Amino acid sequence: MAVSHPLFARVFARASVAMDRAGAAEHRHRLVAGLTGWVVEVGAGNGRMFPHYPPAVTGVLAVEPEPRLRAAGHAAAADAPVPVTMVAGLAEALPVADAAADAVVFSLVLCSVPDQAVALREARRVLRPGGQLRFYEHVVAGTPGLRRAQRWADATIWPAVCGGCHTARDTLGAITAAGFTLATVDRFRFPPTGLPMPASPHVLGAAVRP
Repeated sequence: MAVSHPLFARVFARASVAMDRAGAAEHRHRLVAGLTGWVVEVGAGNGRMFPHYPPAVTGVLAVEPEPRLRAAGHAAAADAPVPVTMVAGLAEALPVADAAADAVVFSLVLCSVPDQAVALREARRVLRPGGQLRFYEHVVAGTPGLRRAQRWADATIWPAVCGGCHTARDTLGAITAAGFTLATVDRFRFPPTGLPMPASPHVLGAAVRP
């Protein structure tokens, strides 16, 4: 279940800190606000989400395939405000029983999984009926010009350099196609200033497993 991207892991570890300082930490906090019970975080990386889980969360199973990021996540789990267990695993094959989770969290992950449909079916499988899918992702742009730039980026070395990231994915469409009901969606650009980049369009929200 290991997926080794040593260069990306080193770059991401530094970039995630800078992103949080630029405002991503606020988005992470909103992402998990109000969650309760047992949570599965998919693609937990180096654990930047962990400080934001509210006290009503009884535990987090943090799944991460990249060994270096997972090691950093282990260290971050020690300081988390809720119990966090870090494990190796893939979004497409979560080490979780059916209908066991109260919530599944994706934070900047669905852009890089090999198959969104499979990953989201797995999330639906492990969620209890009525459980929440929380997502914070960059997505396909709403304007033709930026969509063209995204398609160009995805056809170049962008995915290879950025750990498999694809900028032009219709993630909201994939979530509904997987059988979830969208509850809240906030669309925004991040970073909010400067020229729009292929990964600028973001969504943050919640969906429910019926």
